[in-house]
Amino acid sequence: MSNSATDRATIPQTLWAARGRHTGPAPEDVVRRTLRRHRESGDIDDFTEPPASQDAARRVFEARWRAAGTVTVRARLALVPITGRSQGHEWRLVAEAECPWDESWPSPATLFWPEGGSSGGDDGSWDHHATVTGVRFRQVNPLPADDKEMRRRLRAAAREAWCVNVVVHEAMTPDERGRLPLVRLLPPGLRHRMVEHRAAPHQLRAVNWALKDLGVEVPRGGAVLLPPDPAPKDYDGREHRVRNVFLDGSEPAELIAALRHFVALPPPLPRDAEEALTDLRENWTLMTPQEELERQRQLVAMYAEALDAMTKSRDLYKKAAEQALEALSAYRDVPAPVLPQQQRSASRTPGALQQLTRTFERLKFTTKGLRYPAPAPDGPPSGSPGGTDETDIADGTDRSS
Repeated sequence: MSNSATDRATIPQTLWAARGRHTGPAPEDVVRRTLRRHRESGDIDDFTEPPASQDAARRVFEARWRAAGTVTVRARLALVPITGRSQGHEWRLVAEAECPWDESWPSPATLFWPEGGSSGGDDGSWDHHATVTGVRFRQVNPLPADDKEMRRRLRAAAREAWCVNVVVHEAMTPDERGRLPLVRLLPPGLRHRMVEHRAAPHQLRAVNWALKDLGVEVPRGGAVLLPPDPAPKDYDGREHRVRNVFLDGSEPAELIAALRHFVALPPPLPRDAEEALTDLRENWTLMTPQEELERQRQLVAMYAEALDAMTKSRDLYKKAAEQALEALSAYRDVPAPVLPQQQRSASRTPGALQQLTRTFERLKFTTKGLRYPAPAPDGPPSGSPGGTDETDIADGTDRSS
């Protein structure tokens, strides 16, 4: 079990949330009939059934009313078919008020679902726990006789719970009044947010063994509120333990005080409850003309802000492009820079050129001093009698002697 609640949104005090399972047929018809009856009686201002775009089998209902005559409450209920071993539909109900929720306000569950016996059309199909089989909201839920099954049930009930789970130990076998559920004695705003688990007198040791992993224990003849999973920061289970719960039909004042303290905490918002709250806030359709006008004004302001941001971005892009073109033009007008290696080569060029010039001059003078024999004319060969060497004549030297 994880007791960490980091990086999780907390439940706002303006929110009322509950989740359950409807086991009967056609729950959408039950919700429609209930909402129509409450609209006719004035309990709600209006309701609608917006289309669910993502899932064709999903049904969504919205309703609005004024709690205490002045506080606007918006509520949204979603019905999702359950596939697998369980039957029926899971329902998720979130209601948000304009101010922190008051426990004296009517339970939103009773505005979407019927209550009050068969005369109100309540067949008891809607108050089943969403994930734990055999557990219901408006009834006493005896803990299983098997210790391991008891442990599994309590752990499953506490995990990602939308409701408050209370374990009550019977100090002695109660009479007929004591066997009635305690939820009927709670303020309306706390009803349908509490699930009562009841331990028989002989199950005290077994139930505390089952609660050991959760870090709490129930006193003999008392009650304890199970910590949520994950638990809120600085959660102290001792503050949510009740020493005595008298099962005689009287109001359980100490238990109600513990419930109020528990509900006032900022516990982590379950992930699916966070999705339901986001859906309520962002996809709400049941608006008054004034709200619709305000929404359109907000959309116009949002579009104007987006257009202004786009205009500023365009101007910045244009300015950056102009600066880039100016830099490119200036770069083309400036001669190419001389690299250091080229500078060193240029510094050595005059001396090398002079040395090369002197070398060519020496070669020129050497070439002028050379004398090559002229080709002999037709006649006697050179050195023969009567022959004269033209070279010698040219030099003015007689080499015949």
